[in-house]
Amino acid sequence: MAVNKPKGDNARRGTVKKRTQLKNPLTKTPTKRNKKGGQFMAVKQTAMKFKGVRREK
Repeated sequence: MAVNKPKGDNARRGTVKKRTQLKNPLTKTPTKRNKKGGQFMAVKQTAMKFKGVRREK
C-alpha cells in the first residue's frame, strides 16, 4: 500500500518558481538561471534538462 511521505522531508512539490533554464548554444547543455538577478547558477554535464525548472525561449 502506498504511503505519503512525512511532512517536512524537503521534497520538491511542483515547479521551481524563481528559476529558469535555457540551452547554451555553444555546449548544447541546459543552464539554470536565477530570475531575480539573471545570474547563471548551474550547468548540466549532459543534455538532459533540469527537473521542475521552466524553460526560456
